Amino acid sequence: MIDRRSFNRVLGLGAGAAAVSLTGLQGVSGAAPVPGRSGGAPVVPTVTPGTHTTFPALKQVEAGLLDVGYAELGPPRGPVVLCLHGWPYDIHSYVDVAPLLASLGYRVIVPYLRGHGTTRFLSPRTFRNGQQSAIALDIIALMDALRIDRAVVAGFDWGSRTGDILAALWPDRVKALVSVSGYLITNREAQLEPIAPAAEHTWWYQYYFATERGEKAMRTKNLRHDLTRFVWQTVSPTWNFDEATFARTEAAFDNPDYAAIVIHNYRWRLSVAEGEHRYDRYEDRLARKPTIGVPAITLDPALDPFTAPGDGSSYRAMFTGAYEHRTLTGIGHNLPQEAPTAFAQAVVDVDHF
Repeated sequence: MIDRRSFNRVLGLGAGAAAVSLTGLQGVSGAAPVPGRSGGAPVVPTVTPGTHTTFPALKQVEAGLLDVGYAELGPPRGPVVLCLHGWPYDIHSYVDVAPLLASLGYRVIVPYLRGHGTTRFLSPRTFRNGQQSAIALDIIALMDALRIDRAVVAGFDWGSRTGDILAALWPDRVKALVSVSGYLITNREAQLEPIAPAAEHTWWYQYYFATERGEKAMRTKNLRHDLTRFVWQTVSPTWNFDEATFARTEAAFDNPDYAAIVIHNYRWRLSVAEGEHRYDRYEDRLARKPTIGVPAITLDPALDPFTAPGDGSSYRAMFTGAYEHRTLTGIGHNLPQEAPTAFAQAVVDVDHF
């Protein structure tokens, strides 16, 4: 795993206060009662991962620069939960989570991020930009298009980063936050510094994508298949997914802009590709490491190689509102698909903070 010093240098953070731990959820470590449960948070029914394999028919809506494809479950007037996926994943990371939340009365929206699945750019002239603030603004535009004023935002990987940005820059739009791996807002200046060799090794694909060779691999279907499947295996070492599960997600990678968005995202992080000036004001604010004041639960999957040691302590100081940290044992990077009940419970609990 990444050592704390290396993790802090990547994010540009200092060490924070010790995180809060808990009990009461299967696969979660800790020794304190769950806040919010006494306030009426329901217990999420237990579901075996992989119980669900598909969503209802997808919807499309024009939002900002995109025609966004998304799944929607639950009552149309229910409180909204936005579930945001990461890389190399898609909306199927929430294929078990969404029905759980919908059964409890939530309106669950699971969008394909730009460059994924049925989400398309409205104009061929739009730069295929993968920088963090562009993706966050896509979600603001989606909320506006669907007339959603506020939502609980929950995500992992790119989805965590996007949720963190929304909570930091647009807190009036975020009722509460569930963020896997904590505070993931990218600090490009910190990214310029070398980190421990073991941590550099974990990020191998980021550096691979900085090369023309890596870009060619992402644009070549069979090579992309092998690369993304290898990432699944290495970052979720105990998740015994089958070929059908991977194939359902891999279909989202056939988006014509997939390679361009992924490559630009990782090159931009390393400052080997530039963003667009239209996002400078947002990136300037993010570079100052804004804290997050909305109610938040952070989740660390113990077997994820990107999980920092210290039970959330390395990013604790970045969350200034009602807060709780949970570590899930035996779980890898794709936490919502590997542990859907625990993820859904975090959403319900933080909504009752």
